[in-house]
Amino acid sequence: MLPPYFLEQAVDEGLQKRDTGALLQWTAAILVIGAAIAWLGILRHRAMTLVRVDASNRTIQVLVRQVARLGAVLPQRVSTGELAQLQTGDTVRIAVTLTIAGPGVGSVLAYAITAVLLSTVSGVLAAVVLLGVPLLAVAVGPLLGKLHGAEGDYRDRQAQLTARIGDIVSGLGVLSGLGGKATFNKRFRDQSQELVTDAYRVAGFTSWIQGIGACLPVVFLAAVTWISARMAADGSITIGGMVAVYGYVAALLIPVSFFIEGADDLPRGLVAARRVIGILSLAPAAPHAGGRPAPDGPAVLRDPPSGLELAPGEMSALVSARLDEAHAVVDRIARFTESDVTWGDERLSAIDPAEVRRRIVLADNDAHLFSGTIRSAVQARPGRRPEEVAAALRTAAADDILDLAPGGLEARLDDQARNYSGGQAQRLRLARALLADPEVLLLVEPTSALDAHTEAVVAERLCAARQGATTLVVSTSPLMLNRAAQVSYLVDGKVVAVGRHAELLASHPGYRALTMRGAEDGEIPFPSEPLETGVGR
Repeated sequence: MLPPYFLEQAVDEGLQKRDTGALLQWTAAILVIGAAIAWLGILRHRAMTLVRVDASNRTIQVLVRQVARLGAVLPQRVSTGELAQLQTGDTVRIAVTLTIAGPGVGSVLAYAITAVLLSTVSGVLAAVVLLGVPLLAVAVGPLLGKLHGAEGDYRDRQAQLTARIGDIVSGLGVLSGLGGKATFNKRFRDQSQELVTDAYRVAGFTSWIQGIGACLPVVFLAAVTWISARMAADGSITIGGMVAVYGYVAALLIPVSFFIEGADDLPRGLVAARRVIGILSLAPAAPHAGGRPAPDGPAVLRDPPSGLELAPGEMSALVSARLDEAHAVVDRIARFTESDVTWGDERLSAIDPAEVRRRIVLADNDAHLFSGTIRSAVQARPGRRPEEVAAALRTAAADDILDLAPGGLEARLDDQARNYSGGQAQRLRLARALLADPEVLLLVEPTSALDAHTEAVVAERLCAARQGATTLVVSTSPLMLNRAAQVSYLVDGKVVAVGRHAELLASHPGYRALTMRGAEDGEIPFPSEPLETGVGR
């Protein structure tokens, strides 16, 4: 706000009085203050960029810590779409909102200083400017209210649609099998078009706000300039005073734009912050009471709701036409859900959770593979010897991955092993589960993405590697079932038959129809005896 004051002095003291020394003095002052403002502008931009980047990173950090802390509670309370929107939208909005603090304080100070400087020129002009500037900021208030309402609806629909995308992608195979892909495709297209309509509505309000924000200050500047010119013409103020008034009002356009932007950004930032706080306020699952020791040695695991019993030291299998029912059983046995499962003579829910996690491991096809090297992705815990890692990979028939990958165990692995095929990623997950070497290993469809020959190799090696350890395999593959010492047939959540694979084939038509669907079409070779296979590639 100083250049207009210096310009007033240069006009009145230098030009009008024809004082060359004063003119040069005030011109030099204008030059110095202009350079200082340019330098401060650079620093302000750097500071605001730092604030944005720092705020975004800090918000992401606390969210990631909270997500890790919540664990399995998070998917039960927050949708995938909401989480995606937090990452892509809300963290950025919070960061942008924080940048209004510096310019906002500066604008308030500029407004106060202008009030003092204008009062030395004309009390009337000071009143016009000091009353007019707040009115400019208030003028867009009604539109801002409508914008925030429309934007809130748009944001909610966007989160729902993002969640729908995740659901469709994760269940694409099921949708194709049921013939429902076209129906979901149409529904998604209709919802997308509704979202486009909301987006145009938000854009319409935004364009009006930006247009008014750009137009009104210029109109106000023209009005104040006209008033000051009339006052200069009748001698109420000096020529320098008129120039200064123009400069003050022109300079005030920057604070006015900051006020309007702040009035737009602050409510959005508060909404985004409340969503983040909503995630941060979620509490993890309460620690389980008890903490009794687990059985000293191998013991029977019993699941009363289904009637499943896992004999210690044996490979068992669970067969079900509905994978969700089998999932429910293994979730109870792994203590991911509360139940009456017993381990030996103790209830699983009363045993120390850390002991349960150490000795019982559930591995399924949804298990995440983090980016890094193959070694870091497969090692269940640090300190594994290279020969142990290699043995686990061989048991999972994943040693060919090392042969083909440049660098072997140090080869690069993208997130979720996207640079490898589905079958290769599945074998890496199996190798990781085997390398954990738990007392009880629960495997859900560990070979569903493998061809018959590789599956036969995995079945043989898995049986040998887990000799004497408790293993449950959820599968309908004859190649896996033929290796199990005991197969439990699950119907409507209850075990209706227990026996060897060949026995259940002979005694239960439903079991036979479920496990022999591919073999009847000649797709899956079914051995009557365990296969003797060599090294599979």
